[in-house]
Amino acid sequence: MKSTAWGQNDFPLNDFLLVSGGYLTKGHLRYYQIGALNAPKDNLILLPTYFGGSGGGVMPWVDHPDSPLDPAKYCIVIPCMLGAGESSSPSNTPEPQAGPNFPRIDLADNIRAQRQLISSEFYGAKLRLVAGWSMGGMQSLYWAAMYPREVRSAMAVCATARCYPHNHVFLDGVASSLKADAAFEEGRYRAPPETGLIAFARVYLSWAYSQPFFRDQLYQSLGFDTLTDLIRFWEEDHLAQDANDLLCVIDTWQQANVFDWLTPGQELNSTLLMPSNSDLYFTHEDAKADAEALNAQYTLLDSPFGHIAGGPGRLADETKVIFQAMTKLLGGDS
Repeated sequence: MKSTAWGQNDFPLNDFLLVSGGYLTKGHLRYYQIGALNAPKDNLILLPTYFGGSGGGVMPWVDHPDSPLDPAKYCIVIPCMLGAGESSSPSNTPEPQAGPNFPRIDLADNIRAQRQLISSEFYGAKLRLVAGWSMGGMQSLYWAAMYPREVRSAMAVCATARCYPHNHVFLDGVASSLKADAAFEEGRYRAPPETGLIAFARVYLSWAYSQPFFRDQLYQSLGFDTLTDLIRFWEEDHLAQDANDLLCVIDTWQQANVFDWLTPGQELNSTLLMPSNSDLYFTHEDAKADAEALNAQYTLLDSPFGHIAGGPGRLADETKVIFQAMTKLLGGDS
């Protein structure tokens, strides 16, 4: 039986120099760990978090009984994104960088912070695998591009190597719906802007799944009897989140472009892009173009669940396909 004894730690970043040229002061990186580093330091697996998700949301990729990510064999680390509420974020950073004064974060800042963590706490171990869903997948591609000698394999599920124009406009839409709430007060809200958070949730919901998902009432397979039940779930989930955190990570997402970090002629090591064929914003066409440009592997995840198809442990059939790909990237030794 697998151990699920996850440990939680905060790694101090202190005054962390950002890509923008500014500093994140008194920063920290929240991370979760299960399993131990071996003597050769070649069993480290990194699973970055996704938009709107906590470290706990990634754990099903490890805790699932059929997962190839066995903590008895691997040292598995989940680093939480800057700005997302667990690591340094607008909601938990003291003045003068609190709330809307939080500095702009690039995805490359996340990778550089994670590398500091690995260098300090894991003795500079190489990554056997870095894998993620959505923005976690984008981070995996950044790792492969920025530190190719330190990454044996990478996997990006329902992600692309850059934020494409239509994706950018979609994000503008959800951000604008939140900012339109008068209670938002340009990020200096005295109470949560609930109307804006509810609007954000409703707009985002329509993009997270696919047209067949709604038409064929597939939400019932997720435990929601009616569409109203699903909408209410999304509203409640977003009411529990901080508005400035959401907007901070959206800005990070919109800036994303792995190609900015490639050297001329650089090819990635064993890297796989696995988009969902029904994803409305990380489209499989865009992911395929990125895979070709990066000389990476490409496998289509056939699912009617849209972007949510890649969510860690959420769907049995899709999870099985993801685990098979992970096993192959790990060399079939799981």
